[in-house]
Amino acid sequence: MTITQLYYVLAVAENQNFTKAAEKCFVTQPTLSMQIQKLEDELDVQIFDRSKKPIELTDVGKKIVIQARNIVNESYRIQDIVDQQKGFIGGEFKLGIIPTVMPTLLPMFLKAFIKKHPKVKLKIEELTTEEIITRINDGHLDAAIAATPLEEDNIKERALLYEPFVCYIPQGHRLHGKKNIEVGDLDIDDMLLLEDGHCFREGVINLCKAFKDHADDEFQLESGSIETLIKLSNEGLGMTLLPYLHTLDMRENEKKNLHYFKEPSPAREVSIIFHKSELKMQIIESLQEVIAGIVRGAIAFQDVKIISPIHKK
Repeated sequence: MTITQLYYVLAVAENQNFTKAAEKCFVTQPTLSMQIQKLEDELDVQIFDRSKKPIELTDVGKKIVIQARNIVNESYRIQDIVDQQKGFIGGEFKLGIIPTVMPTLLPMFLKAFIKKHPKVKLKIEELTTEEIITRINDGHLDAAIAATPLEEDNIKERALLYEPFVCYIPQGHRLHGKKNIEVGDLDIDDMLLLEDGHCFREGVINLCKAFKDHADDEFQLESGSIETLIKLSNEGLGMTLLPYLHTLDMRENEKKNLHYFKEPSPAREVSIIFHKSELKMQIIESLQEVIAGIVRGAIAFQDVKIISPIHKK
C-alpha cells in the first residue's frame, strides 16, 4: 500500500470516473487503474463498484476513503513541518471566500499580502459556505473566509472582524426618516433578502427572528447579489440590510439611504477557517495578520463600533 495509491483512490471517489481522476492526477488512465487494482488485490476487497455509472464506492470502500483522506492529509504534514522549521512561507495556497465577503474584503488585502509573501501562489475561489465546508473536509481548500460560527467538528475558526449590518432604506419607506434604527423596527415582510445559500441571508433572518417569528413566511423578493437588492430597493420594493464593508465604496446618491443601527450595532462574525489538522499554519497566520490589520484600520477610520455579533444557527 502506498500514499500514491490512496491519492488515486481519493481522486476516483471524488470524480466518480477513472478517466477524469487520471487527468486530475496527471497520469494515464491505465496507470491509475492498475495502481487501484493492485491496492484492491492487496486488501482483498473491492473499493469501487465499477458496474455502476457513475462509479460508486462499495460499503467498505466508503470506510477506506475516510481513512485514506486522513493518511494523505497527514503525509502532507511532513513537508509542512519542514517548511515551518525553515521559516518558509510559499507554495500553492487554496483559499475560499463567501460571495458577500469576496468583492469587498479581497481587494483590501490581496495586494498587501502578495507584496509581503511573493512566494505564496494564492488560488482563490468564490464559494458558498456549504461548498467551503465540503472542500475543507475533502482537503481541496487550505483555508477560507466565511461567516461564523459554523460549529463543525473538523474545522477551526479565528475571527477576523465583526462586520456590522447597515440598513439601506429608500425614500418613501416608513423608516427612511428615522436617524438611528433599532432591531425592533425591522419587519422581515418588507425586507429584500439574498436567495437561499447565502449565509448573510441567514444572519438577517436570525436578527429579525429575535423579535418576531417568521419561520414560515414567504419573502417578497430574493436575489443572488447585493447590487441587485440595492436596485430593487431603489425602485421602492422594500428595504434591505448590507454588510458594512460593502457600503464604503457606494455612490454618494446611494449613501444618503444608509441608516445605522443604534449602538452597539448588530454584526456578523467573519473568520478565517481551516481544517483541524492545521496544515500550512504559517500562511494562515500571516493571512490573518494582514487582513485583521487592514480591516481594523478601515473600520477605525470610519469610527464605527462593532461589538454585538449575530451568530448563525
